[in-house]
Amino acid sequence: MHNSYFDNAATSFPKPPQVAEAISRYLNEEGGTYGRAAYERVRNATMQVEDCRDALAHLLGVNDAENIAFTANATTGLNAILFGLELKLGARVWVSPLEHNAVMRPLRHLQETKGLEIKTLPAGNDGSIDIAALESLPANDCDLLVINHLSNVNGVIQPIREIAQIAHTKGWFIILDASQSLGEIPVNAGDWGVDFIAFTGHKGLLGPTGTGGFYAKNPSLLQPTIFGGTGSLSESYDMPDELPDRFQPGTPNVAGIIGLLAALENRPMPQHTHNDFFECLNAIEKLPGVRLYKANNPEQQGELFSLTHERLSTGDFAQLLYDRHGIETRSGLHCAPLAHRTLGTFPSGTVRFSLSPYHTPDDLAYLIKAIADVTTL
Repeated sequence: MHNSYFDNAATSFPKPPQVAEAISRYLNEEGGTYGRAAYERVRNATMQVEDCRDALAHLLGVNDAENIAFTANATTGLNAILFGLELKLGARVWVSPLEHNAVMRPLRHLQETKGLEIKTLPAGNDGSIDIAALESLPANDCDLLVINHLSNVNGVIQPIREIAQIAHTKGWFIILDASQSLGEIPVNAGDWGVDFIAFTGHKGLLGPTGTGGFYAKNPSLLQPTIFGGTGSLSESYDMPDELPDRFQPGTPNVAGIIGLLAALENRPMPQHTHNDFFECLNAIEKLPGVRLYKANNPEQQGELFSLTHERLSTGDFAQLLYDRHGIETRSGLHCAPLAHRTLGTFPSGTVRFSLSPYHTPDDLAYLIKAIADVTTL
């Protein structure tokens, strides 16, 4: 039986079996809240949450795990960063041309309420940032860069190391949206010197939905955006300065975080190679009537791509793939209208295909045949 699920950019499936086992064990056997008491059940739950935080710090390439706050997803983390920075009136923010609405909608709100100026970074026709043009921008040209590390539309991987080096020389802060990249490609925030990173647990990390968070290199730059109980400094109505409590009020999703820890500890070995993926990509690109949306530079290509057909709408194409072959994809704008305007696919969007470690070469061969079948209808 083929793995016909190619919508991992929305949420990964399947998960490692240990994820469900860990959540079930917590819900049915272990129980306990996070950091609110000293008896064994609570200590055990708290320890697992902190183990997950440590594992994420290792994956992000940072040493200060306490600077990671858990949230419900990357969107919540991005909001915590963008609103917590308390940008001054009229601040200028540069964004990559491939940003998701998890970035653009908060920025739009800040534009309307604080007069924020939003500008799009110079880039190639695939949305990859033009490093030479970035270097030529004046040092005082912005207050903040927001970069989508791996596009959820065409799979472009932005060269964060080079971008960060330039930003540091100009005194710019960088927010990295690692929603698609963490777990898929290497992230080394400590080495790159990225200021803030938002991530989610349910995509490349293969964890459950409702998990995610953000990392702040210098948390003192952020103000809390949510206020409430933390189990610490309970005598005060003020939020504590202690991390991660300052940015993590209320009871976290303990069950989900324990499931995420299980995913991090039991990541499967990929069942296909990157060459298998590129062979699949090349075969699809040769099919009649198909236009592929991918990185111009293969070294900047993640295992995600989109296509359109000269005759079929994106919705019809995706529906035919599912009805005739059981192939599960996503069609439309993928919550990223800026990316589609950049790629020239707005407003109809594209049909998106995103892989997981569980796909085999046979699954990719099946995908090629399915797309070939639909293109001949």
